[in-house]
Amino acid sequence: MKKLTSKNLLSLEDYEKQREQIKADLLLHKKNRSIMIGKNILLLFEDYETIKHQVQEMLRIEKIFKETEINDEISAYTQLIPDGDNLKATMLIMYPDVSERKIMLNRLNGIENNIYLQIDDIDKIFAVSDEDLERTKDGKTSAVHFLRFQLDKSIVEKFKSSNNILLGVEHENYTYNMKINNEVKNALVSDFE
Repeated sequence: MKKLTSKNLLSLEDYEKQREQIKADLLLHKKNRSIMIGKNILLLFEDYETIKHQVQEMLRIEKIFKETEINDEISAYTQLIPDGDNLKATMLIMYPDVSERKIMLNRLNGIENNIYLQIDDIDKIFAVSDEDLERTKDGKTSAVHFLRFQLDKSIVEKFKSSNNILLGVEHENYTYNMKINNEVKNALVSDFE
């Protein structure tokens, strides 16, 4: 795993000068790391580049320039960088209409525990959700969750060689799956190196 440190980050001034180009490059990078499952759930598979950008944005927004505070931001986000034997994703539950979103976040309570990866005909691998803190309260799920798909060495090898990889959701109020394409698979394979 490539480790993110303060030495890898731009100063606030340099980041501001390069920000538009960095954002454009990151959009291209995320294109093959983003997967819609059904119409309302997006998984964005995080990696060193996506998290580095997130930290840079937080430093910019909060105008953080002290080394200790920069390291605090890095520490908060670095756990979302894959470790070489897993995939890590931010899950967004997206309903544009505010009223519908409120209803659906209640109906989808617990959905974060029902997201899976399946390779060929092996058993589904369900993601571990929200290891940093609980995001479901009062019978209502959050619109944002953090997921980790933990894979052993043999499953990583199957992932690399398979052309039949599904991502899915099994919830009483939302059940979908989709096959990932080769571009997405190839982007995610890099997370195992």
